[in-house]
Amino acid sequence: MTHFLHTADWQIGRQYGQFETDDAAMLAEARFEVVARIATLAAERRVDAVLVAGDVFDTQAVSDRSIRRLFAAMAGYTGPWVMIAGNHDAALADSVWSRAMQLGCIPANVHVPLTTGVVDLPDANLAVLAAPLTQRHTYDDVTQAFDTLETPPGRIRVGLAHGSVAGRLPDTIDATNPIAPDRADRASLDYLALGDWHGCLSIDTRTWYAGTPEQDRFRGNEPGYVLDVRIDAPGAAPVVERIATGKYRWSAWTETLSLPTDAQALAERMAALRSDDVLRLDVQGHVNLETWDALQKAVAEAAAQVRALLPDLSGVRLEPDEADLAELRASGYVGEVAAQLQALQADEDQSAVASEALRLLLRFQRETATPGAAK
Repeated sequence: MTHFLHTADWQIGRQYGQFETDDAAMLAEARFEVVARIATLAAERRVDAVLVAGDVFDTQAVSDRSIRRLFAAMAGYTGPWVMIAGNHDAALADSVWSRAMQLGCIPANVHVPLTTGVVDLPDANLAVLAAPLTQRHTYDDVTQAFDTLETPPGRIRVGLAHGSVAGRLPDTIDATNPIAPDRADRASLDYLALGDWHGCLSIDTRTWYAGTPEQDRFRGNEPGYVLDVRIDAPGAAPVVERIATGKYRWSAWTETLSLPTDAQALAERMAALRSDDVLRLDVQGHVNLETWDALQKAVAEAAAQVRALLPDLSGVRLEPDEADLAELRASGYVGEVAAQLQALQADEDQSAVASEALRLLLRFQRETATPGAAK
């Protein structure tokens, strides 16, 4: 039996500019940590090899230190690794891979083929047909060469490639780097290990995307896994097990508020979040001042307990209720200003400013009308 791990899309060096600096640093660090977990997992499961299907690095410009750190993170597994270049780290004449070789930091047990060919691992009875990308975008199927690549008799034939299986991915993505959906059959592969799609996905029984082992975007396509693959003999169906490896859970919530109870329910959901959550929150609707204050407090408390929070409350309109209007002495000048600001919230260009001005007006009126209010 041949036993290996299939992983892809490590994206080492990925930047998270939309987050606060501290949060971005932790999310970037998680990508090194998951590689170390994969190495530990490979050692614990005593696999014959680890196959990495491209986009090991997120950019060609990753620092020398990050290159060294990546290979150091892999040290926990001393068996063979086979990793190929993807579209983010294509094997150009001058690339992150050529720098890694110049730095001398690629261990002897790590195979990095820079052209299409066979990496033969006789101790594992495994022949890896590798198709690294040599440019970021191509419109040719680089796996077509697998059809004619010869491997030693009796070897398990496994393809390793990075690209888009034509017509089989759930979302519309770039049409570059195409891969024929029946490549495993055409090339007599026992398994085709793919990278590029960041979710764990089975195309057929012999063709799989492992997805990124650490989620890196707000897309619910089953990221955060590596695949444990066992193949008894050439021609036997592979037995594939998904193993969770991700540390952080990314979620995107879109909420519409129309009643105070809606805001309360949202606050309760946010209170259940933990330190491994990364949340993008988009809130729309209309609330009174009391509900707005409660919403702001709930968001602030959630931000303190999760790894990262990206709130967008610009779609929330402040609509004073009867109690708010009474505090504004609605029959007077202040009430007229409040009514004008409330109307301006319907203007897309002025909505955010008008809502904030109305909130400040209501708060100021409340504080000045309350004896002993904060100055």
